Amino acid sequence: MLSWSLTFLIVAIIAALLGLGGIAGEATYIAYILFILFIILFVVSLITGKRPKV
Repeated sequence: MLSWSLTFLIVAIIAALLGLGGIAGEATYIAYILFILFIILFVVSLITGKRPKV
């Protein structure tokens, strides 16, 4: 999921350099949403992950 976020971020940077403001804005928004979702899933997996028995 983090790779999708980075992909959309790269697309947003390229679109911004080419002057495509609308596409750059949408790609940035998608990258932001995917990054937040990745962080939430990462924290949940840390909390509920398997732990060794003590």
